[in-house]
Amino acid sequence: MELTAEQNIKDIVKNTNLQHIAIIMDGNRRWAKEKLLPSAMGHQKGVDSLRSTMRLFDEFGIKYLTVYAFSTENWNRKKEEVEFLMGLLAKTLLNELDDMHKENVKIRFLGDIAQLNKNLIKIVNDAQEKTKNNTGVNLNIAFNYGARNEIVHAMQSIIKEGIAPEQISEETISKHLYTKDIPDPDLLIRTGGEKRISNYLLWQLAYSEIYVTDTYWPEFDRKELSKAIVEFEKRNRRFGK
Repeated sequence: MELTAEQNIKDIVKNTNLQHIAIIMDGNRRWAKEKLLPSAMGHQKGVDSLRSTMRLFDEFGIKYLTVYAFSTENWNRKKEEVEFLMGLLAKTLLNELDDMHKENVKIRFLGDIAQLNKNLIKIVNDAQEKTKNNTGVNLNIAFNYGARNEIVHAMQSIIKEGIAPEQISEETISKHLYTKDIPDPDLLIRTGGEKRISNYLLWQLAYSEIYVTDTYWPEFDRKELSKAIVEFEKRNRRFGK
């Protein structure tokens, strides 16, 4: 589908009140395999796609970008790949934090960060602290994240606070999730063609529109994001009504 000159993405974002897009960045390894490259090259190219997508959000006026970077299930991958992904996060933050800070990006991590190694925890916390007052794009990075695990943690926190069962509401649960103070996603984009949500934001995606593209994440670009936003405009969001 080609965009016409009349389809101004900024106008669509404004007219539909599109505030938050969550993305499952799938296809890094398949992209690398098809190009006869090691998986690491696919993940590195995926970082490039995230960088350019983040800047497109700023250009289009979309306030929140939440990306699935490392799931709780990803620990089951080969040891060398897990170590590479940990190192890639550390290297990316160290190399690009100053630029992201200058671009007014606010970085927030969603997930059980306490299970990471001490050096990576410090790098993550430093990134969040440095950018906490920024007012540009909110980049939420789901790392060591699993939605079922998130809900378990929320329930444990509610019990520890002594909240009576009859006082627990949807709002109570929402306030105990990693995404507290973040609006639920309006749109979920999954690259790579798979049609599942893979234990991602199960609570928050209750009324999100879903858009799946066969394009691998390393090849996700302005045209692909624009197509997803144009498709979102066509949806009739009824929220169960």
